[in-house]
Amino acid sequence: MSAPEIRVLPDIAAIAHAAADEFVRLAPRTVALAGGSTPRALYELLATRQDIAWDAIQFFWGDERHVPPDDHDSNYRMTREALLDRVPAPESNIHRIRAENPNAAVAAMEYESELHSVFGDGVPRFDLVLMGMGPEGHTASLFPGSEALRENHALVVAPWVDKMHSYRITMTLPVFNNASNVMFMVAGMEKAQTLKLVLEESQEDSLPAAMIRPANGRLMWMIDREAGRLLRSTL
Repeated sequence: MSAPEIRVLPDIAAIAHAAADEFVRLAPRTVALAGGSTPRALYELLATRQDIAWDAIQFFWGDERHVPPDDHDSNYRMTREALLDRVPAPESNIHRIRAENPNAAVAAMEYESELHSVFGDGVPRFDLVLMGMGPEGHTASLFPGSEALRENHALVVAPWVDKMHSYRITMTLPVFNNASNVMFMVAGMEKAQTLKLVLEESQEDSLPAAMIRPANGRLMWMIDREAGRLLRSTL
């Protein structure tokens, strides 16, 4: 595992531009998308790019809320509105989590089957995984203290998240840590203290974002100045 690459940028707009350039440079064929306001800025920018072969990319989601696809909180809906409805991506290339299933655990098993249908047996190796980080250090729907963090076999699980009073559906650490490229996008001063722990405390293993360590891949952090204000490397 190589050291993470950290880029400190002025604001969310700058993160989006840098991430879009990296997306084009990597030309991924399999992508796991993230929810959140910072990734949305990236998606809206990517939708304007003319140098991406949209028909060659298979789109997945790293996690999803346990809601129907038209729900305001749906990661799928956000990505659809910001990006997928605006580019010529074939429907057959869009692999959403069927989170409208009343049983979140069944939805997770169905999505694991979807992963196998595209990647075959074993742990998928995504060309690119996009991730964000919450103020308490969660990423995807892996929250501090969750039993999902100890899952070593299932590719997708449906943990109950007390903080949200709901189930979430999420890929697991073995999937994220098998990716060729993982790109975090983090903005906001409320995340500064946690980001310092994740990036500068080598023994900090209680925070899910710190547990994203691609075994044979590249880990990138695109952060704004407010989020990175406590990092030694930015002083």
